[in-house]
Amino acid sequence: MNIIDNPNKNDWEKICKRPTFDFSELKQVVEEIINEVKANGDDALIGFAEKFDSVKLDSLLIDENEACLIDEKLEKSIKTAYKNISTFHKSQITESLNVNINGAKLWRKSVAIESVGLYIPGGTAPLFSTVLMLAIPAMIAGCKNITLCTPPQKDGSIHPAILFTAKLCGITRIFKVGGAQAIAAMAYGTSSIPKCHKIFGPGNQFVTLAKQLISQEGIAIDMPAGPSELLVIADKSANPKFIAADLLSQAEHGADSQVFLVTTSEETAKETIENVLIQIEKLPRKDVAQKAIKNSRVIVLDNMESCIEFSNYYAPEHLIICTEESRELSNKVINAGSVFVGHYTPESAGDYASGTNHVLPTNGFATAWSGVSLDSFYKKITFQELNKESLLELKEAIEIMAKTEGLNAHKNAVSIRFKE
Repeated sequence: MNIIDNPNKNDWEKICKRPTFDFSELKQVVEEIINEVKANGDDALIGFAEKFDSVKLDSLLIDENEACLIDEKLEKSIKTAYKNISTFHKSQITESLNVNINGAKLWRKSVAIESVGLYIPGGTAPLFSTVLMLAIPAMIAGCKNITLCTPPQKDGSIHPAILFTAKLCGITRIFKVGGAQAIAAMAYGTSSIPKCHKIFGPGNQFVTLAKQLISQEGIAIDMPAGPSELLVIADKSANPKFIAADLLSQAEHGADSQVFLVTTSEETAKETIENVLIQIEKLPRKDVAQKAIKNSRVIVLDNMESCIEFSNYYAPEHLIICTEESRELSNKVINAGSVFVGHYTPESAGDYASGTNHVLPTNGFATAWSGVSLDSFYKKITFQELNKESLLELKEAIEIMAKTEGLNAHKNAVSIRFKE
């Protein structure tokens, strides 16, 4: 990680460039997988499990008796996270909106999406925490049909922590399917896996591309998501050891992850780099983290205004603010997936147990997209009820506007009601 000292704004775009996949080579592979699942359903999924996961499956659906025993301390930890995530997402429940305008009654209510699909990565890192992030709001929203897909292990089982967490959340429809084929199965349905109206969850480049391709056909997905990323804003009050640990917490996700430190203190920048080099040597996923660090940057800027401006330009998935006036600075954030305020708010807290959701927009999509929330599992439907008097109040405005747009049938739909 090299220090970039006060880069010109004209260079920010180049500095903020994310690691990119060459999707052109992957596209043909993923399209073939999707088409095979469309054509051959469960048989295709069983074949892909043998090809990609090196496991021969007799059934895609989990056995109800499949072991989900986990360590007692892990069980307690998951239940703590479950409680906090449930509390935060229940707080997002809103009342129906009701408005009366000149006798016209207008209202809007939230209606749960009937059928949702949850994808849980289970390859190099079995992300049982993502089960909490997706299943909890789905259950709170009241989604009737919840399908969960996750890759099988080499012995054909599902990681017990994923299975335990799913059952804790009340999810019983669990399938041993991973990769792009899982996305295709939930998008189009097979004899075992029901078709889902919206698909959620992170994944590797195959999963990411599969979600992008099915969305082009009008199938809803949670958001465009890709490799994990983190930006830390720090001043001289920050602890370089803390910053280094935070940067590495995201760098270990994958070789294509990206982390930034943006600071007003050159001393903090140098000490953070030193601590990254020390701490990375102790990581089991050292090789992965080292590759991610190559994509990463340390930026020194003159003042905090420039730091927050740079952060808003980059629009990070995760933003940590470690400064003397962290809370005040956080009010100036306009582009970020999730923000972690203060010296004792590591990104790991949000990843696991504080209560916020960790399924967030990446690759700069935080400029327009939100992370997963309770609203992600709802449709907002509007209603209206007019009587003769309230329609008469609007009659002239509707007729003139419709006539001007050349839509005379629209005009007539109002006019005819007053000719009878």
